[in-house]
Amino acid sequence: MKAQPGKHKISTMPSLNELPQWLRRPLPSRGEIDVMKKGFRASGLHTVCESARCPNIGECFSSGTATYMINGNVCTRVCSFCDVKSGRPLPLDPNEPKKLAQSAAAAGLRYVVVTAVNRDDLPDGGAEQFAAVGRALRDAIPGVEFEFLIPDFNGKVEPLITTLEVRPAVLNHNLETVRRLTPQVRNKAKFDRSLEVLSNARLYGNAKTKTGLMLGLGETHEELKETFDEVAQRQVDILTLGQYLKPPGDRFLEVERYLPEEEFEELGEMAKAAGIPTVYSGPFVRSSFHAGEVAKMAESQGR
Repeated sequence: MKAQPGKHKISTMPSLNELPQWLRRPLPSRGEIDVMKKGFRASGLHTVCESARCPNIGECFSSGTATYMINGNVCTRVCSFCDVKSGRPLPLDPNEPKKLAQSAAAAGLRYVVVTAVNRDDLPDGGAEQFAAVGRALRDAIPGVEFEFLIPDFNGKVEPLITTLEVRPAVLNHNLETVRRLTPQVRNKAKFDRSLEVLSNARLYGNAKTKTGLMLGLGETHEELKETFDEVAQRQVDILTLGQYLKPPGDRFLEVERYLPEEEFEELGEMAKAAGIPTVYSGPFVRSSFHAGEVAKMAESQGR
């Protein structure tokens, strides 16, 4: 059933201090998780799974998958939804691309997701490190495919082209929320600048383009419909929709609403009706969750 703009099913919601039943998961086995964490610590690598305290870390680590985070683990921005550390980053590690590629090869990965902290302190925003990672992955793993989840590079085109020149399968840049809420959700980011990143990715590269939204921050269905239309106008191939969950701490935005699972289905249908070919929508969906499978789906659906 398609959602109607401005309307949604009303459900009896739990206190925002406790998760609703559909957002509760059993605690995962620690064995596989500890092995993965020790491997990352030994190599000096970081994952967004750990740094952002992703709720899917148990499922992903237990299955031997993770999203690598490059350019260090300290971000130059202070977004009110993100638990990644903020401050003054350390210099880039020139060995990071090779170490990441070796880690991915040792894990037997054929599809690798790579994201990064914002590095507004660097002229290229860390784009060359993305490119170096792409080259290292191709050297280490024949036939590898990889997905880049990039920052906005302050709207500069040259760093974006640098990341596209190594031919990622998917180029992802998240809007995170609707236009009205962007100033309070994304520090230093601009909604229209992010749309321009997605347009330029289509213009300058051959990668599938992708973006994602967190829901439950106070957005309306009318605003979501407008956002879906704008994303479709940029010919974005993949959209992810997931529930925002507040990290521990006073500086983070509160959850305004927990969406029931059926509403995620309705919003997914709304996004497809707007013209976005591949939509992955659900409470636990994150931009890199099941990324390889979603990329294959997008490839089969095409434009």
